[in-house]
Amino acid sequence: MPPKPPIQIFRPPTNREAIQLYREILRTARAFYWPNEDGEEWSKVLAHSARSEFEQARMEMDPMIIARLLVVGRDALMQAQNNFTEMEEKMKEHIAKTKGH
Repeated sequence: MPPKPPIQIFRPPTNREAIQLYREILRTARAFYWPNEDGEEWSKVLAHSARSEFEQARMEMDPMIIARLLVVGRDALMQAQNNFTEMEEKMKEHIAKTKGH
């Protein structure tokens, strides 16, 4: 008889995971150096927004809600990083095309 697969037990997220996500968001935000429509640097706007989001969730005690917030936060971060990378590639292509003419 083959062995049974181990039962997946929910592991509550740790404070360390939230801190790691927050720091990664801040590192990513620094790459957005251009100003928005109001003249504010996007890096500062994004950092402020991240701080607000984390402060709102600071007192949350339900491990399932915390886990969901971390998953949603990681997903949003990955999307922002991917969008930035795509945008950067398009800018490089545009620059290369304009230099070639």
